[in-house]
Amino acid sequence: MSEERRVAGIVLAAGSSTRMGRNKLLLDVGGETLVRRAVRLAGEAGLDPVIPVTGHARRAVERELQDLDCTPIFNPDHEAGIQTSVACGVAAVPAACGAAIVMLSDMPFVTTRMVRTLVERYAETETPLVVSRYGEVNAPPILYGRGLFGEISRMRAGCGREVVRRHHGRAVTVDWPTDRLRDLDRPDEYEAVRREFAAVGSRSGDLP
Repeated sequence: MSEERRVAGIVLAAGSSTRMGRNKLLLDVGGETLVRRAVRLAGEAGLDPVIPVTGHARRAVERELQDLDCTPIFNPDHEAGIQTSVACGVAAVPAACGAAIVMLSDMPFVTTRMVRTLVERYAETETPLVVSRYGEVNAPPILYGRGLFGEISRMRAGCGREVVRRHHGRAVTVDWPTDRLRDLDRPDEYEAVRREFAAVGSRSGDLP
C-alpha cells in the first residue's frame, strides 16, 4: 500500500470500567486479555502504526502490550470521556498515514478479517469513511480518512454518528452479523463471552 494509503490503528484503552467493577481490559477472553487481543489483531490486520490510547491503570494495561509491535500513548484527560482518547489518538497518527481505524478494546467478536476488509475497501475507493454496520447500528471499527481527522477530534462524546451522517453520501458501509457488535460492560456479559470462547477453543482473531 502506498504511503498516502497507509492506515494507522487507534485502539481505545483508557476507560475505567465502572460498570464491570474491575478493569475489563485485563480480563481474559480466549487465552489473552481484551486489550492485548485488540492490539494484536490490529497489527495482524496490517495497521501501521498501532496506537493504543491508555488512561486508567495505564501501567497495567501497557504491561500487557510490551511485547507487541505498538506505540502506546497516554491520555491525561481520559476521565473526561472517550472522545478525548479519540482526539489523543488522532493527534499521534504519523503524517505518512492517509487514514486511521478507530477500534474499541472491549469488542471481542471483532476479528482480523473485519479490520482487513475496511482497509481493502479504503484501498479500492476514494472514500474518506468506511463504516462497520451491524443490522441498523453503525459502530467501530470505523475507518476515517485524514481529511476527517480534525472533525472527529473536535466532536463531542457520543457524537461519532453525526460525522457518519454528515458524510453518508461518501461513505462505504460494510455489513457484519449483529452478534459481532457485543461489547463487555457488566460481569454477566463477561461470563457469557468467556464461556463462549472457552467452548470454541479459539482466540477472537481466529473466529470465522
